[in-house]
Amino acid sequence: MARLTLRRPVYSDSNLVVLVRSSGNCRVEGAALLFCAVVVCLGHLYHSLTMKLDYRLSLVALLLCAVLHLLRAQAPTGPATPPPAVPAWAQPGSPTHTQVAPPLDFHRPTKSFDTPVGIFEGQSDIGGPLLPGSASYDAATKTYTINSAGYNVWYTRDEFRYLWKKMSGDVSLAADISFPDPNGYGDRKAFVIIRQSLDDDSKEAMVALHGAGMVHLAQRPEKSTRVKDMEFRMGSRGRPGGASPDSLVVIVPKRIGIEKRGDSFAVFMSLDGEPMHQFGPPIQLHLDEPFYVGIGFCSHQPDKSDTAILSNVVLENSAGKVR
Repeated sequence: MARLTLRRPVYSDSNLVVLVRSSGNCRVEGAALLFCAVVVCLGHLYHSLTMKLDYRLSLVALLLCAVLHLLRAQAPTGPATPPPAVPAWAQPGSPTHTQVAPPLDFHRPTKSFDTPVGIFEGQSDIGGPLLPGSASYDAATKTYTINSAGYNVWYTRDEFRYLWKKMSGDVSLAADISFPDPNGYGDRKAFVIIRQSLDDDSKEAMVALHGAGMVHLAQRPEKSTRVKDMEFRMGSRGRPGGASPDSLVVIVPKRIGIEKRGDSFAVFMSLDGEPMHQFGPPIQLHLDEPFYVGIGFCSHQPDKSDTAILSNVVLENSAGKVR
């Protein structure tokens, strides 16, 4: 245990100087301020009162208790808990690695928060990503900022940050989407999504914009089954950004939307700011009421968070209102 030696306080007209010398393993850091405050107060009491021996002994005992408490507070803590290991199947695809489906029996519990944000009544980390997500809403700019890790929203289970509202009936949902970091993983996804539950393997239908510009209308037709989709990749020759007028330049939609009309789900897009219009035929999926409707984001990297911005969100409890 460290030894503390107190020298007799020296008074001036306006203050009290306390000299403290420590040895051993005691670290005099932020808690030393509290310690010095205690000594100063006790010093004032000591010199303002005419004390007998029993009062002096009580004062010394009180001071020793304070010192011992502070020394215990400065004791070194144990080693930090290492982050959970990332399974090989969860690593994103690369030139040297092919991502595969998770084991059929692999699940993580969803972590939900009763924290309304904007028009949404709750938010969840679907599938318990290794890094916790977060979300905020700026009413002045009508902007949602979502931070999330997550291996994917695909195969038989999902990992992503979800902002949701319970609803029934028909739905129109749309949002502008952007990714602040231009160097994020190409398969990261920001999306508008309707799910049966908050389980990681829930039935669902979604329209997602990927980091590399692809849009898909996807569904998990039954709980714990693989996702299937229709994919839209758009490009143009002669647009700015190409190496030559003949270069194919990727068109990244400015806005995406999903419409639920009964058991039909359709994808809507605006490529260059024109009015939203439907692409391709709808898919069929039955969801029991109520279900969850909202927006989400997945970095497609299990141990690295990224950010998506979704703005000018439109959510209507009827079909035909995607705009």
